[in-house]
Amino acid sequence: MQDHPPVASYRHSLIFLGIVVAVTLAGFSAQNRPGTGGGLVESHAHVIPVYLSVTVMNWLLVLFVWKGVRKRGGSFSSLIGGRWGSAWDVLRDLGIAAIFWAILLATAWGLHRALGEGHEKSVDVLLPQTLPEILAWIATSVSAGFCEEYVFRGYVQRQLLALTRSGAGAVVGQGLVFGLMHAYQGWRPVLVIIGMGILFGMLAAWRKTLRVGMVAHAWQDIWAGWLSVR
Repeated sequence: MQDHPPVASYRHSLIFLGIVVAVTLAGFSAQNRPGTGGGLVESHAHVIPVYLSVTVMNWLLVLFVWKGVRKRGGSFSSLIGGRWGSAWDVLRDLGIAAIFWAILLATAWGLHRALGEGHEKSVDVLLPQTLPEILAWIATSVSAGFCEEYVFRGYVQRQLLALTRSGAGAVVGQGLVFGLMHAYQGWRPVLVIIGMGILFGMLAAWRKTLRVGMVAHAWQDIWAGWLSVR
């Protein structure tokens, strides 16, 4: 059996697990907080600071992960894997990302249909409307595409692979963690996000790099929050 050493200490991963639990509980609390209008927040006002706070949180997670990896002797790029050596490499990965995104959309649609309509508080109130908000949303989406792939598929998946020695277990496990970090959206969306996270994990395991997933993830966030509702 091929050896898969952890990319950071298990103590570091326990602290990360504590962060996951805290974010999950805060998310479910926000979803179940009394309010009016059916939205996660009462007003669309000040959404750009919300985008900024999400971006800051994502990069703090990246910083936390990188510090753990560095203490183990790894480099920042060691979690990303792969390298574009030519324009053909870039075009090939863009093509794979496009095909993968179509699979992602079909899967999300199927899961939404299977789960049916729920009564979760909508996050639509947070979607961009003005040009500055749209530009901020795109920046946030690109940032999330990089950060979330780095943290969940780069760090969590590899740590679980070292712990379980099971590729399938690592892919499913990181998908669960990824979904729970979106608990603020409600349990039905969390199940959809878990499914999407598992697909991203399968892609990373197949391609041995996060680059394709980062491109597809960023585009999916841009599409879901702006283009699909135009």
